[in-house]
Amino acid sequence: MKLGWTRFWVSASVMLCIAAASSQSAGVRLGHRQAGPALRKNELTLGGVRPGRDSVGRMIKVNGAPILREPGEPAQWADLCRGLVLYAEIGTDNKVQTLRLVHDVAAADCEVARNSGWQTGRGLRLNDECGRVAALYGNPDSRSPSTKDGQPLELLYYAFDWAGPDVPQVMQVVCTTEKDGQAGRVVQITLAASSL
Repeated sequence: MKLGWTRFWVSASVMLCIAAASSQSAGVRLGHRQAGPALRKNELTLGGVRPGRDSVGRMIKVNGAPILREPGEPAQWADLCRGLVLYAEIGTDNKVQTLRLVHDVAAADCEVARNSGWQTGRGLRLNDECGRVAALYGNPDSRSPSTKDGQPLELLYYAFDWAGPDVPQVMQVVCTTEKDGQAGRVVQITLAASSL
């Protein structure tokens, strides 16, 4: 009797191993790339808005009226207490196509700084340590050096085409470089419905 149960458990264990290996390879066939032990993660929103899907009306509902909106130029929202600007490129269909969050104005002296909520859906914010980007999304598809006003920067590029056509396709994160033992910091986040 014991031999029968032993054979059963051995057979069951082998079947579970085969099923697990099969599901892992199916995940790879379905386009899920792996970054180390965890699957890569894509991003859907920045500032509470989903590029390629949400309209400028939704952008206004979530973030209030823009401080600037001129034809042919990105619309701009500002958090003057923190010196943040959220730029939105609007398509001809009145949908938000690209969002870019940067420190772009001098911060005002605010008694009570409000929380703009300007972060990605996974919680990445400006001034986060650059290492947090890979912790949230996996390794980028590419890293390249950059500069702005003579400051050395690093551009992290993520392509989300593997997640399907109905999600934002590209995210770029710009970080300062590590200096004097201090970690690099996120200084710009761009999320776009199509390739940049």
